[in-house]
This record gives sequence, structure tokens and C-alpha cells, in this order.
Amino acid sequence: MSEPERDQAIRDELMAGNFPDFLRSIKPVSIHARLPGGNPVRLTLCVMVDYLSIGSGDDFVLMPMGLNTALAVAGQFGFTLPTRRMVNLIYRRSPIHMTPQPLPAGDAMRSTDYYRRHHTMISQQRALISASPDVLTAGHKKDLVLTPRLWSQPGRVAIYGWHRSVDMPIQPLSTVHGARYADYSHGIRLVSSVVFVNDTPRSIFDVLADRQLAPLLSDEGALPELADWVDRAVNGVRPEFGT
Repeated sequence: MSEPERDQAIRDELMAGNFPDFLRSIKPVSIHARLPGGNPVRLTLCVMVDYLSIGSGDDFVLMPMGLNTALAVAGQFGFTLPTRRMVNLIYRRSPIHMTPQPLPAGDAMRSTDYYRRHHTMISQQRALISASPDVLTAGHKKDLVLTPRLWSQPGRVAIYGWHRSVDMPIQPLSTVHGARYADYSHGIRLVSSVVFVNDTPRSIFDVLADRQLAPLLSDEGALPELADWVDRAVNGVRPEFGT
């Protein structure tokens, strides 16, 4: 397959529900803080235990994909992508921390063979530490993330993470690649579009637009443009998806 054909096939399979049952195990990740006025707040994210994969629980592959496909799949199931701060929080709260395993750089990074090779390496590491796939796990992939750079620099994808330890990612926030770019190191972690603020359900987009609550989930300030950008990006209204 060409890369566009592969990305479309990935989208079709995920939209049809061809992913392992353990990805349906959504875990809470909570933050306890005080708002600027001093009032305490507990905010709870609901996140997938691992990155998106295609296949069954016994036969699956962790699957990188372009930004358009990631956003479309997320929206189909009532999820979205994390911010940089959420990625850090998920890593801190994950009981299982995998060690990053980079492969040699080059054009092959975008190949299906590299996708498969890296998945095999992760599976071997998981087996060595006897890590169950239904437990929240982090550290083995870079995340596609949401950031204001996506609408200030149209046509880009934002990646971040691949943590060696808490607050020590290999990959700083980067928008160097075009939105269709995907390589073996990328992972798509989905976060529910419903969050709980002191046990009250709220839209994650409303929270990220709220100047008091947004800093709990975003280290780039409030993101009032985010909901509109995601909607337009998924529906192809703006040219986010160049080469």
C-alpha cells in the first residue's frame, strides 16, 4: 500500500471496531488542585490504557497514523487527543512504565515493516515485565498531541513524549512534520471528551477553554479555539492536512 492507502485502511478498520477489547478498558486519571481563588478542585480524565491498535487481544499491532485519521477515529468514539500536560500526567499515573526503544532513523521509519518491528519489541518488553495489556501503560511511544501551534502553523502534526522517566521525554513538543506524517514511534492515546470536575461531567473542550480550569490540563494556557479547530480539521474545512 501507499502511505495514503494504508492510512485509509487504518481508519476503516478502527471505525469498524477492529481493535482489542482491552482498549475498551478506560481508566480514570485524576488531578487534585486549588483554583486561583483558593477553592479545591478534583478533575478526572478518562483515558485508554494504551495506544490505538488494530486486531484482537491475541493478535494486534500498535498502529501509528496521520493526524486526520487520529482525530476522525477519536471523534467517532467520543474521544480526543491529549495535550502535552495530559501526556505528562498519564505517564505519572501509569502503573507500567515502558522503556523507549528507538530504531535507526531513515526513510524506513514510515514503513509498515518498522511498525511491526517496533510493536514486536514492545511486546517482548511487556512480556519480560509481565505487564498486562489492560493496565494503564506509558513510555513506549510518542504521542500525537493538541497544541495552539496546530492552528498557528496549519498543516502540521504535533508530537511529544516518549518518556525515559517523569518529565524527561525524548521528544519535546514538535510540529516539524506535515499532518499526514506518521512513523513507527508515534502512538495515538485517546482521552474521553467528557471529564469530571468535582464529579460533575463537563466537556473537555469547555474545560480547556476555561481560564481557571484549563491550566490543569494545558501548560499553554486556555484553548478557546480548540473545539472549533478539531471540528473543522475532522471535516476538512481548513487545510490542516497538507503534505
